[in-house]
Amino acid sequence: MIEVRFHGRGGQGAVTAAELLAVAVGMSGKYSQSFPMFGVERRGAPVMAFCRVSDHPIRIHQGVEHPNYVVVLDSSLLDYIDVTHGIRDEKVVIINTNKTKDEILNQLNVKDVNLYVVDATSIALKHIGVPIVNTAILGAFAKIADWVDRDQLIAAVRERFEERPDLADKNVKALEECYNLIE
Repeated sequence: MIEVRFHGRGGQGAVTAAELLAVAVGMSGKYSQSFPMFGVERRGAPVMAFCRVSDHPIRIHQGVEHPNYVVVLDSSLLDYIDVTHGIRDEKVVIINTNKTKDEILNQLNVKDVNLYVVDATSIALKHIGVPIVNTAILGAFAKIADWVDRDQLIAAVRERFEERPDLADKNVKALEECYNLIE
């Protein structure tokens, strides 16, 4: 089983990112689940969302404590949340930031990490017009995680925004730009 933990702030799309990832993976015939963890938070408050993927039915229904991947939609969370807590040996962390990898490494509690940084906020503003970074950062995720198909992610985005094809197109452009930025 592969587990992904998303950290973000209310309104940035962490919950939607986990849902889109689960839908995209489900299109490939795998089992998936996604769900958020938050209380009575308001817009801007820290939230977590989770996604699990497996070749077999998933019977666990609790938060992801030991993720294979951590995706951070807002790097300011690093100042007071240990986003790498419980991370498994793969230690893959993707962070939306305009800082360098070295600057971010100094903020993490884990040093031997496979860290990817991408300025998804700028890309979201460019294509979507608002700083909702979920689809942009999923593009980076698809490039990094070889078990996620970019075209299925795009299909999941188009399905999510089927009543707003203009918005779907903008989100797909953001996804594709982030995908192409990751080396």
